Amino acid sequence: MTEVLARLRSEFGTEQVLAGADAAPFECDWRRRAPGRALAVLRPRSVAEVQAMLRAATREGLALVPQGGNTGLVEGSTPDDSGRELVLSLRRLDRIRAISLVNATLCAEAGALLQPLQQACAAQGLLLPLSLAAEGSCTLGGNLATNAGGTQVLRWGNARDLCLGLEVVTADGGLWSDLDGLRKDHRGLNLRDLFIGSEGTLGVITAAVIKLQALPRSRLAAWLAVPDLPAAMQLLQSARMALGDGLSGFEAMSQASQQLLDSLPLPACPWALLVELSSHRTEAEARAEFEAWLALALAEGWAQDAVLAHNEAQAQALWALREAIPGAQTRAGGNLKHDIALPLDRIADFVAACEARIARAFAGARPVVFGHLGDGNLHFNVAPPPGQSLADFQAQEPALNALVFDCVAEFGGSFSAEHGIGRLRRAELAQRLDPLALDLMRRIKQALDPANRLNPGRVL
Repeated sequence: MTEVLARLRSEFGTEQVLAGADAAPFECDWRRRAPGRALAVLRPRSVAEVQAMLRAATREGLALVPQGGNTGLVEGSTPDDSGRELVLSLRRLDRIRAISLVNATLCAEAGALLQPLQQACAAQGLLLPLSLAAEGSCTLGGNLATNAGGTQVLRWGNARDLCLGLEVVTADGGLWSDLDGLRKDHRGLNLRDLFIGSEGTLGVITAAVIKLQALPRSRLAAWLAVPDLPAAMQLLQSARMALGDGLSGFEAMSQASQQLLDSLPLPACPWALLVELSSHRTEAEARAEFEAWLALALAEGWAQDAVLAHNEAQAQALWALREAIPGAQTRAGGNLKHDIALPLDRIADFVAACEARIARAFAGARPVVFGHLGDGNLHFNVAPPPGQSLADFQAQEPALNALVFDCVAEFGGSFSAEHGIGRLRRAELAQRLDPLALDLMRRIKQALDPANRLNPGRVL
C-alpha cells in the first residue's frame, strides 16, 4: 500500500492526500461507534480533481468513501478498519456558484456548510428552508446524499423536495451536470432523484441547485405542556387548520427527554411541544393569529399551559432547548437510537404499545422519545436501566432493535426516517425491505458502479 500512497501523492500532492495521524479526524464517525482506518484521505479542490481521484481509485483497485461534514449517525461516511479504503472529503468544494433572485435558487458546491449557505441566502432576502441541528457542520452534498429532513419538513419538505438539479461524478470519473434550475423538466428518467438519498453508493454529488423562498416577515414560537400524545395529535390537526401554510415547526419531547435539559420554560410534563409559525404577514397580525390558536388549545384542554416567545431571541432560545436534547443524552450516558417514521394517525398507539413491550422485555430501560411530530418522524431512543452502563446495555441492542422495528412495521412505519442506512442499518434493510425493491436497488448499483468502488458495504 505504500507504493499506492506514493503514486497518489505524486499525482495529487501531499496536501490533497493525507495519511496516518493527519487522516485521523476523517476516520471515526460522529458517535464514535465505528473507528476506521483509511489508506488515505483525498481532498479535492475542484470537480476535475474529484474526477481524477475516482479514476485513480479505479486504476488502483481501491474503494472510495465519500464524506461531507461527517455528522451522520449510521456509519455511512467513514472507512472500515481494513486500511484499504480511500476517504474522499468534499469539504474543499465549498463555493457558492450563484444565488439567483429571479429564479429564487442557490447553486452551491457539495462541501459548503449548510449554515453559511442559509446566511448567504438570508442576506439576499431569501430563505434556504433546510434546517438541521447539525447545520453548523453538515454539508450540502451530505444533506442530499442522505436526503436530510430536519425541523421544517412539514412545511417545505426534505432535501429531495428542495433540489432542482445536481452535478455528479460517476464511478468511472464521468461528469453528469443538471444545474439548469428548471422547475418543469421531463426529459426521460429523473436521474436527480436517483442520486439523492443514495448515500454515496451510486455517484459523488459535487454541486446542486436548491429552491429558495422569500424570508418570512415574522417568526413566532411557543412551548406547550400537553397531557398525552392523543392531545398532541389533536393540536397538530387544529394548528394545520388555524395556521395553514404558516405552520413551519411542530416538535414533540417526552417527559424523559425534557428532564435531560438544564432549564425549561415550563415544568416537565408528559409531553412538551415546540410549535413555530413563520408568516409573511406583519408580526402583529401573525401574533394575533397564533395567540388565538393557543387560546383555543388551552380552552379545549389539549394543552395545559403555554409560553409564547415575545421576540426572535426568545424563539431561538426555545429552539436551542429542543436541539440540545441529543447532546444532553450523550452527557447523561447515552442510549440506543432508533430513527423511525410512522403514519401520523398511528403514532400515539405505537408509542404506547412499544413502551409497554420494552417495559416487559427490558426491565428498567427508559425510552427517551422526541422528534419531528409534524411529519411523523420520532427519535425513539432507549437509555439503559439506572446503574447500568451503555456498554453493558449494548449487548441487548439486537434484541431491542428487533422489538422496536417489529413494532414500527406492525404500525405501518419505517425503521429509517432521516438518518439513512449506512452500515448500521444495512441488515435491517436486507431483512425488512420488500425483496423486489431490494433487487431493483442492487441492479441499479450494479449498473452504475459495477466494480463496487463507491461506498461498498454501505446501504446494500
